[in-house]
Amino acid sequence: MMAFALYSEHVLGLYPCPLCIFQRLAVIVMGLVALVAAVHNPAGVGRMVYTVLGVVVGGLGIAVAGRHVWLQNLPPDQVPACGGASLDYLLETLPLFDALNQVLNASGECAEVSWRFLGLTMPTWVLVALSVLSVWIVLSNWRLPARRAAADSI
Repeated sequence: MMAFALYSEHVLGLYPCPLCIFQRLAVIVMGLVALVAAVHNPAGVGRMVYTVLGVVVGGLGIAVAGRHVWLQNLPPDQVPACGGASLDYLLETLPLFDALNQVLNASGECAEVSWRFLGLTMPTWVLVALSVLSVWIVLSNWRLPARRAAADSI
């Protein structure tokens, strides 16, 4: 997902809005959690910790992508006005939570649709992908080990 995001930015010229940046962060952090979990390969409680971390990060990304999809589907007259400030400026001048609040509550530029694939916008694809990855993390980490499942069935 990040490879396509970078391709669309640097080759297609589709520059990310603030909500896109937060979705990218969620994808990167979710990938890092999955990588560390795969390398660590924990059992028991450790596996559940990685599952919870992955689902929390995925849920945050799903929430941001959902907000983005919602903004894109608003009628033009109901789209909130753009704050005009870039994400970099907001993060430099405001405390972190104030900047996040402003981005999530007033991002009219995020309502613009500049790309579609199979009728779905990029944030919709991120929403679908993070949802699938979150379910996959749960299913792959909460299954019983093969030996224990075989012993329980005897």
